[in-house]
Amino acid sequence: MTQQHHLRGVLLASSACILWGISGVAASTLFINNPHLTAMWLTQVRMISAGLILIIWGMLAGKHPFQIWHHRHAVWTAVSYGLLGLIPVQLCYFEAVRVGNAPIATIIQFLGPFIISIYYFLFKHVTPSRIELIGMIMAFIGTLLIVTHGHLNSLAISPVVLFWGGLSAIGVATNTLIPRTILPKYGALTVTGWGLLIAGIFLTLLQPMWRVHLTITWPQFGLLLVIILLGTVAPFLMFARSLSDILPTTASLMDAFEPLAATVFSITFLNVQLTSFDFVGGLLIILAVMALSMNTHKMLQFLHRRRAHSS
Repeated sequence: MTQQHHLRGVLLASSACILWGISGVAASTLFINNPHLTAMWLTQVRMISAGLILIIWGMLAGKHPFQIWHHRHAVWTAVSYGLLGLIPVQLCYFEAVRVGNAPIATIIQFLGPFIISIYYFLFKHVTPSRIELIGMIMAFIGTLLIVTHGHLNSLAISPVVLFWGGLSAIGVATNTLIPRTILPKYGALTVTGWGLLIAGIFLTLLQPMWRVHLTITWPQFGLLLVIILLGTVAPFLMFARSLSDILPTTASLMDAFEPLAATVFSITFLNVQLTSFDFVGGLLIILAVMALSMNTHKMLQFLHRRRAHSS
């Protein structure tokens, strides 16, 4: 791997995460300018549109996306990925943005990797390392600062924001863990495309989007395209492409650009006011997740060795 390829991978991964952060700001702008817009409707449109685009893209790229339907295990995994992974990570995130703001929602969602560490500890009996324990303490303090602003007897943010943000963080964990068994065989493009489409159709069956009476202006339609194309399809393709040039642990470090982008663009374009507690708390969480990401490959190597030994 040349230095040029490594730089390309870093730029692709960081740009993808910045676009994900911008999509949250675009969603927040839509919710502000159109009070009748719901997180459910926005998630449905985003999932179905992006899912179809990714599946068609896979067909054009010769990935044979329909092969996944020939194996029962793969189908159930894709369905579980869509319903238990993508719905909470997208619908609950948009709900947190709608009732709060993009920076806080993104930072709370950023706690997802620690839920993965807790899962490995409880169900895989992988003891957290020292750096992971330090990271968890940092993340806890950072979250406490954001939630209480230093006053432990009261909440500085709405419990509703914390609720939806917490569910979206759990979604980050399930979104990462569920599809791992089928990704090597079918590829991220196929799995993510079908997961998005399945999730979008499921939500539409629960609440048909055509029953929602909305008036969308052209600027709002432009923001919707930003969320679908620049905030979903493009960053996914960019991040997936970056993994051929850099290690997954390096790519995961670029995730820090998502809450940073959401914060910078929200302050610049939406005049969102954040306190020093929000900045310090967010910084602690970002540093904690970066520390965890640098140690993730050791945990995966341990699991691989343990699996090989048991077999």
